[in-house]
Amino acid sequence: MDGPVAAVDGVGGGRLGPDGLVRCPWGMSTPDYVAYHDEEWGRPVRDTVGLFERLSLEAFQSGLSWLTILRKREGFRRAFAGFDPEVVAAFGEADVERLLLDASIVRNRRKIEATVVNARAILALERPLEELIWSFQPDTSARPVPRMLADVPAQVPESVALAKALRKAGLVFVGPTTSYALMQACGLVNDHLADCFARGAAGG
Repeated sequence: MDGPVAAVDGVGGGRLGPDGLVRCPWGMSTPDYVAYHDEEWGRPVRDTVGLFERLSLEAFQSGLSWLTILRKREGFRRAFAGFDPEVVAAFGEADVERLLLDASIVRNRRKIEATVVNARAILALERPLEELIWSFQPDTSARPVPRMLADVPAQVPESVALAKALRKAGLVFVGPTTSYALMQACGLVNDHLADCFARGAAGG
């Protein structure tokens, strides 16, 4: 985003952008981040396709910048059939080899294969993916609203338990930190800072 970014003194860790809105600092650096922060991050996602997409993107992000993933998101959607688990579960070795040649995504064999494995595991779940994931929603009523980025945890006991449940169900690339990032992205917790304008829209 062009223009100055100033701290909002005495209020919290949010930053004032040139449009007059206070945001979490991480949501200020590029138009991609601004859009993702303002319109998506922290909003509830309660459908299988949406959660499978975000699980997959979190896995692909491991070791990379989230900005790289955002800028390749449409490529990922095309490559993985809109993250329809029924379609992805049917991918075979030829599809993996095809995707390894697709420059519109992150070409990592282990992560591509993990996405297929996870699609198959999702289809085999005893209850819908969204029901499983949301059953681990943390009770944040007693937790102070984060005022600074340092107040936001990397993981919580519920994300540790969620990761364990997902792994038990056969999913891979789902550790406690990744599970907490999923919770943040999909609205199970609201980690927008106290003075961020998007906190109210995300339900907090």
